[in-house]
Amino acid sequence: MLHNIRVVLVETSHTGNIGSAARAMKTMGLSNLYLVNPLTKPDAQAIALSAGASDIIGNAAIVDTLDEALAGCGLVVGTSARSRTLPWPMLEPRECGVKCVQEGERAPVALLFGRERVGLTNEELQKCHFHVQIPANPEYSSLNLAMAVQILAYEARIAFLDRQQGGLPVNHEPSPYPLADELERFYLHLEQVLDQTGFIRKAHPGQVMNKLRRLFARARPETQELHILRGILTSIEQRQVEKKS
Repeated sequence: MLHNIRVVLVETSHTGNIGSAARAMKTMGLSNLYLVNPLTKPDAQAIALSAGASDIIGNAAIVDTLDEALAGCGLVVGTSARSRTLPWPMLEPRECGVKCVQEGERAPVALLFGRERVGLTNEELQKCHFHVQIPANPEYSSLNLAMAVQILAYEARIAFLDRQQGGLPVNHEPSPYPLADELERFYLHLEQVLDQTGFIRKAHPGQVMNKLRRLFARARPETQELHILRGILTSIEQRQVEKKS
């Protein structure tokens, strides 16, 4: 099940951090690494700092966009070291580990880590179902990338061991939730319909769409509910066409 947890690093600057993150993953039994548009691809320094986890680096998926890394995932959790202007549903690290283990039984899950200096952008964070913030010392909260990966990987392992010992219920039912790429198609459809009806201005859709994303992230509609919402949007589109004709 731990192999179903993707660690996604976005635009990593230093290859040594990739190696250290791979080491942190392997010590906790995680192996599925995605690199989104790394500024430098893994090199000898990454291999050296992986300290025996070079297999994880060698098998890492290197992709151009975040959407490629999240494709097929049923749960996406983004790490955020600072409060945002638009608060998102939050998890504590321990809650995050439990969710990753429970939902990882049914579909891939992604733990999303941002750039070393500036983290994840607001747009990237809005692709997440939840955000997680590590409660570090507020007077010195400077966690490097590998440290953050280590903490969340540890929490996932603790939850996994708890499940093995019968502390967490096992659920083999298919996930009721849509995959990340299905949600993105819904948001695109929603924006198109709101633009067609004049509810939002095409030049400035951001604020409304950001708040709608947060609304649906809190509600977390199931797949059947998302199909209903898509059907409503399609019926609105059809009515618009009928009015024009």
